[in-house]
Amino acid sequence: MIEHVSVPVGDFERAKAFYNVALKPLGYTLYRDYSPNAAGYLEGESTSLWIARKEEKVQPMHVALRGESKEAIQKFYDEALAAGGTDNGGPGFRTEYGDDYYAAFVLDPDGNNIEACFFGEKAPKKE
Repeated sequence: MIEHVSVPVGDFERAKAFYNVALKPLGYTLYRDYSPNAAGYLEGESTSLWIARKEEKVQPMHVALRGESKEAIQKFYDEALAAGGTDNGGPGFRTEYGDDYYAAFVLDPDGNNIEACFFGEKAPKKE
């Protein structure tokens, strides 16, 4: 089991503002704030997602986070775009990954690919 993941960011305050908004629909809240270097986001009982300021150029990464419903995935996507993210794949089923894989992808201000996914429903059958 993964305990936590750290997402590299260049502009810490800009990133923190983005994540404070974008993660809320997925049940994450800012829990540990070590500004201007790091911030940890709590979901359930674990501070499982961190952002960490990097002095050097950020090498973007991909992180996938679960949501509790398709509506939570949609809200994540909308809120993340409103907070300065860039569309990298709107909400929808990703049947190439599985018939129950519903996700949305947003690039954070540093180019990290943040995915929200839900597995509680099957994609409609194609006729």
